[in-house]
Amino acid sequence: MATKATIFKADLQIVDMDRNYYQEHALTLARHPSETDERMMLRLLAFAHNASDTLAFTRGLSSSDEPDLWQKDLTGAIERWIELGQPDEKRLRKACGRSQQVLVYCYSGNSAGIWWQQNSAALVNIKNLAVLNIPAEKSKALAQLAQRNMQLQATIQDGDMWIADSESNVEVTPGIWQ
Repeated sequence: MATKATIFKADLQIVDMDRNYYQEHALTLARHPSETDERMMLRLLAFAHNASDTLAFTRGLSSSDEPDLWQKDLTGAIERWIELGQPDEKRLRKACGRSQQVLVYCYSGNSAGIWWQQNSAALVNIKNLAVLNIPAEKSKALAQLAQRNMQLQATIQDGDMWIADSESNVEVTPGIWQ
């Protein structure tokens, strides 16, 4: 019998001064059995960084033809496609053809840097692709915030992000690779 996803609940208050977006979201995150707390919290960070009323989590690791998050318009067209990790170049090219904007949030320290070195020449000319790097120590600190029921605040200003609960605060400044 297959192991089922673990359900996490997050009440996320977002104060995004860069985009003038101030909203509270009640989120349900299904953590795939093979997903770590670090990766799940990075999905939450990516949600906070791109939050809108139409941004949604997808089946993620359970589906090979969907990103981790996406934003669709009323016609079903994909406006924003968000990937985590180190996706295949072919997958990113396909996503860029299907979506107005594609964002990749890299993490994992040295392996993310190696991935970028190997793929940057092939990806640099894709105009609707953005690649951000989350420093390894910050993604690991975010993993420490993971709880089955979370009350979190996300503050974004001048490209910097702070994710906090009642006891801890993690500052994340993504590196912009593209």
